[in-house]
Amino acid sequence: MKIVFISDTHGQHRKLKNLPKGDVIIHGGDVSKMGRDHEVEDFIHWFLRLDYAHKIFIAGNHDFYFEENSMKFIQQKLTSNCHYLCNNGVEIEGIKIWGSPITPTFFNWAFNEDRGKPIQKYWKKIPKNTDILVTHGPPNGILDKTTSNINAGCGDLLKTVNHLKIKFHLFGHIHEASGQETLNETTFINGSLLDENYNLVNLPMEFDYPL
Repeated sequence: MKIVFISDTHGQHRKLKNLPKGDVIIHGGDVSKMGRDHEVEDFIHWFLRLDYAHKIFIAGNHDFYFEENSMKFIQQKLTSNCHYLCNNGVEIEGIKIWGSPITPTFFNWAFNEDRGKPIQKYWKKIPKNTDILVTHGPPNGILDKTTSNINAGCGDLLKTVNHLKIKFHLFGHIHEASGQETLNETTFINGSLLDENYNLVNLPMEFDYPL
C-alpha cells in the first residue's frame, strides 16, 4: 500500500499541486494558522476532494477548532473514506493506524499536556498492535531539534514507541527537523512541509506499507 504523508501546512494546503499518487494520504496536524472555523473548513473541503482511496488526519497545536468541537461533530462533515483521529484509531485493509494531536505544553496552544504523568495517560491508550502511529509532535531526540538546538520531542512518547515496536511513526510540529530516520524496528518520519519561517519548502513524504 502506497502512503503519502504531509504535516504542518498551516493554511497553505491549496498551494500543494501534483501531490504524489497513492492509496492513502495522512496529514499530521496543524492544518490551520490559528484554528479558526473558516481555515479548518477550507482544509476539510480541500482534503475531501483529494484523489486517494483513504484519507486520515489529526489536529495539531494550532488547530483550536478541533479542541473546541466534538469528534462526532467533525466526523459528520467527512465522507466515509475520510477519518479524523483524536486519541483513537482506524483499520484500513488490515493496517492499524492510531492518531493523537497531543504535544508537550508550550505556552497556551491546543492539545497541550504537561510532560510526565499528564501526557503519559495519552500514550498509554495506544494499542499494542498499532502498525502506524500518527502524532503531531515527535519523540525526544528524533527529528525534533529546533533552531535553538533543543530537542523538543517527548521522552515518554519515545519509550512507548520503542516498547510497542511501532513500524512507522509519523509526526511533524518541529518544522526545521523534517526528514526520515530508521532506528531499531521503527521508521520515523517528520513530514512538516513548511520551514521555521512558514515557507513551503519540503516535499510530501512517501512510503510503501506491505499488506
